[in-house]
Amino acid sequence: MASAGKLGGATGAVPVVTRFAPSPTGYLHIGGARTALFNWLFARHHGGKYLLRIEDTDRARSTEPAIAAIFDGLDWLGLMGDEPATFQFARSDRHAAVAQQLLDAGHAYRCYLTPAELTARREQAQAERRPFRLESEWRDADPASAPAEVPFVVRIKAPRDGATTIPDLVQGDITVSNAELDDFVLLRSDGTPTYMLAVVVDDHDMGITHVIRGDDHINNAFRQLCIIRAMHGIEGGWPDPAYGHIPLIHGADGAKLSKRHGALGVDAYRDEMGLLPEAVFNYLLRLGWGHGDDEIITREQAVEWFDIDHVNKGASRFDMAKLLNLNAHYLREADDTRLARLIAPRIAQPFGMDLLVRAMPVLKVRARDLNELATSTTFLFAVRPLTIDAKAEALLTSDARGLLALLATRLGGESEWTIETLEASLKLLAEELGLGLGKLAQPLRAALTGTVTSPGIFDVLVLLGRDESLARITAQASAPTAGA
Repeated sequence: MASAGKLGGATGAVPVVTRFAPSPTGYLHIGGARTALFNWLFARHHGGKYLLRIEDTDRARSTEPAIAAIFDGLDWLGLMGDEPATFQFARSDRHAAVAQQLLDAGHAYRCYLTPAELTARREQAQAERRPFRLESEWRDADPASAPAEVPFVVRIKAPRDGATTIPDLVQGDITVSNAELDDFVLLRSDGTPTYMLAVVVDDHDMGITHVIRGDDHINNAFRQLCIIRAMHGIEGGWPDPAYGHIPLIHGADGAKLSKRHGALGVDAYRDEMGLLPEAVFNYLLRLGWGHGDDEIITREQAVEWFDIDHVNKGASRFDMAKLLNLNAHYLREADDTRLARLIAPRIAQPFGMDLLVRAMPVLKVRARDLNELATSTTFLFAVRPLTIDAKAEALLTSDARGLLALLATRLGGESEWTIETLEASLKLLAEELGLGLGKLAQPLRAALTGTVTSPGIFDVLVLLGRDESLARITAQASAPTAGA
């Protein structure tokens, strides 16, 4: 058996080349993003190359917007290829040429069975409750007996004796009896190549040494090896790639990830859910792979530590709560100017960028995603008269409004508007009144923000500034009490 050779790094070793090959029929699936990530990491870890291929042979479903969405999602995660992407459809002539080589070498044959004949044989197998395995009389027929002007497909001559074993990098050795392999189609009756042929030819021509993909492709691997090994004696011999089949991602209930579990496209995690790419990168990395108890892993650490041997054999469960907690960590670590720019499009009312940036250190520690972060800025840019929600209104009793009047007078006399000065002033007033600081802070928060939750009250005062703070306090001190 030919192999992909040793991993890159050693003198004379074959350099590692991986690929991510999505079909452009929609968004970049979150499971596909993890496959791309593992391929990127494996190549980076071994000093190799990571390539992209767009498998656009399904012309009816492949669209330019879908291609753009895939590139957009990969770019957001930092997983674009090391070279311009290969487009599979553009290589159709090459695929057909390989099929012809297989025909010429006797490893493939023209099959003239009609669709009606194939359907009848499938129905007979179903009636007899046995698996359908194509036994085409054209497999060993004399080519001279072929009917003229009759459509045909080109099929591979799959091996019928023995067994094939794949030493899978993730699953371990997987063996299938060759009797289970069918003579699948290489070229359709219109001369177009099938997916199975195109994938093998492209992987070979791109120099792919390691095929890392979802475990739903395990059966495909045995079929694709039929083509590869049939080409061993053609074009100087085609080496087998190394295979690593990754278990699929399941939802929290253990079922295969689907729309009912939430967002599936990477774009939704960015645009609708407001997550950071570094958080999604880190979460996908830990979804089926681990490095001890480490949860927070940088890109640099991921490249250094990644080892496909430690990819789990079992399916991983997607946990949205863990992803949001991870995102909260990366929000706290993120640059303030970057965060301000990211949430700017999510803020409905007019705002000032300078104030938004200054508020980030205070606001980002309380948010789990960009949507929450954007919502938390509402009080900063609210226009008087402030909208007061029901819980805040309940705090603004007649006594509380009296305290606000005292606060307006005391704070208005402060010459310095700093956290330290304001905190000292309020604590002194609370002592003079014989109250706990909370008795002053609660109505003060309601007056300043219109809500009962906010960053620390002294942070709020400093962010709003002297004039705006005093204007909001005074407005509520003199406002009529609800129900009075």
